Amino acid sequence: AQTCVAQGGTVINYCPVKKLLKAGEKIIGVEAMDTETKIEYSLKAKVVMNATGVFVDNILLMDAPERKPLIESSQGVHLVFDGSFLPGNAALLIPKTSDGRVLFAVPWQNHVLVGTTDTPMEKHSLEPVALEEEIDFILKTITQYFKKKPAKEDVLSVYAGLRPLVAPQNETGNTKEISRDLKLIVSPSGLITITGGKWTTYRHMAEVTVNKAIVVAGLKKIDSVTKRLPIHGCTTDSDGSHLAIYGTDENAVKELINQDPSLAGLLISSFFYSKAEVIWAVQNEMARTVEDVLARRIRLLFLDARAAINAAPEVARIIAGELNKDEKWQQQQVKEFITLANNYILK
Repeated sequence: AQTCVAQGGTVINYCPVKKLLKAGEKIIGVEAMDTETKIEYSLKAKVVMNATGVFVDNILLMDAPERKPLIESSQGVHLVFDGSFLPGNAALLIPKTSDGRVLFAVPWQNHVLVGTTDTPMEKHSLEPVALEEEIDFILKTITQYFKKKPAKEDVLSVYAGLRPLVAPQNETGNTKEISRDLKLIVSPSGLITITGGKWTTYRHMAEVTVNKAIVVAGLKKIDSVTKRLPIHGCTTDSDGSHLAIYGTDENAVKELINQDPSLAGLLISSFFYSKAEVIWAVQNEMARTVEDVLARRIRLLFLDARAAINAAPEVARIIAGELNKDEKWQQQQVKEFITLANNYILK
């Protein structure tokens, strides 16, 4: 998002599309709502791209309510343990498991990330929840390979994600057999939809989508620069501190601490995340909520869900100071975050 802004784009957060605007049969923009103010806006556009992952059918149905679903979703679950379960910097790959997938264990921020599963899902959720059988499968399999045997009580965080898979023509019921290739379609209305693919091919997906938009909207043809375009905050020389994850922004985050040394204070004693990182997220990374900070700017929710709950009140207090929010807002934010975080804790 920051790279988009640096290239001259305008980025809007917390503003979901409610319907497509049309002139006759052609799409000329979208109607979107600011979820904080509840104000609705009509946004005109030469071309509209639908790049919404497992939710592409929601937008396609706004365009053509009678169309068949394009996507089937597959759920993948990950468990996070203390780093002592996989000492060192090497990852572990198990090429054959009982469900026919590979399983991996990867060192990550002094922890170890273990996954994944491939479970067909009938419904798409903004907050998918790991199924008991998925958790049991990962634990049963990884126990065979770890010298230190993990148990359920050792799981610090469990989370699930959804893969958008292009629905097959024949019904096999097996998501492992569905192609992970990208799917690019142009509806008669001019709506461009990109889906499928993988994280590792996102630049290629962006290139083919924008090239298609140039044709559909009759825009000026320019060559793609994504192949060699550095992403904002890319890695740079560092002194090896935790703040190195901010890449080219590392020194700017440090400058916040220089201006106010109290911001070097930790959000929670058992982790290295500082108060300065909350300030930075609000001022420079469009963070608006406790969840934004603890799940999507720093990764504490995914590393240790209980620790994230303990950090939530302090994060709410800092955000409230930046956004001029009151005590009631803070309490509501903490309550909502605890409800969310409980889904990341094994009971």
